[in-house]
Amino acid sequence: MPSSISSQVLWPTSLMNMRPLPAANENVNVIHLRRNFGHQAALTAGLDAATADIVISMDGDGQHPPSVIPEMLRLHAAGYHVVQAQRFDDVYSASLFKRATSALFYRIVSFVGEVTLPPGTSDFRLLSREALDALQRLPEYHRFLRGMIVWIGFPSVLLPYKAGTRLAGKAKYSLKRMLALAANGFFSFSLVPLWIGLLVGCLFIALAAFELAYTVYVWFGGHRDQLVPGWTSLVLILTVASAITMILQGILGIYVGMIFKEVKRRPVYLVKK
Repeated sequence: MPSSISSQVLWPTSLMNMRPLPAANENVNVIHLRRNFGHQAALTAGLDAATADIVISMDGDGQHPPSVIPEMLRLHAAGYHVVQAQRFDDVYSASLFKRATSALFYRIVSFVGEVTLPPGTSDFRLLSREALDALQRLPEYHRFLRGMIVWIGFPSVLLPYKAGTRLAGKAKYSLKRMLALAANGFFSFSLVPLWIGLLVGCLFIALAAFELAYTVYVWFGGHRDQLVPGWTSLVLILTVASAITMILQGILGIYVGMIFKEVKRRPVYLVKK
């Protein structure tokens, strides 16, 4: 690389693992947050602090191999502002549940959302200064960096890699955290759930029109004896309608809740030192 171009590497990891590094290497800076604001917030803190022309983010558990970095730099030199690492593994590297839910999530977001997310992508990527400056202009509180980086629209390329062996510890992404991240990605980049009410409402209007037409036909066709009065169908319709209303109110509640957090303008993270 030309000497005029500077680069930085970000490792979101625990403070216990990073505390000894600055004393051993003056080029290492540690950002200590006030509390655990989450993985996306920690990564955002590192990106905000980065001042280099090229910034590479990767996990500090060893599963993002540093050996991929030279190829990232080569692709950047070829003109790509975003080099997104794409993980590929054998079928036994993760549980069936995790593989199935991950594939389903990427397909749903890519189908109904504003961005297309290739499967196997994570937060292991290279960003140019221009791409990072554009990313920092997105102020949302609910961070889903994988979608946000695709949304800014800079020239990008996928770089396949095979995950390395975890150095220590275990994965900290529980099912709850994965669902929260998936929800942020889905609701932040798609308005399709807001259309569900309209589509379901139109369907029930069509069914009601069909039932009304059938009732009119039977009534004026001289088959009134076929119209058996009863309350079961009425209760069923009311129950289904109430369920649909509750589901739609829940979806709207999610969006209102996200708007509520956005308008408060709370910082994504707070730095202790």
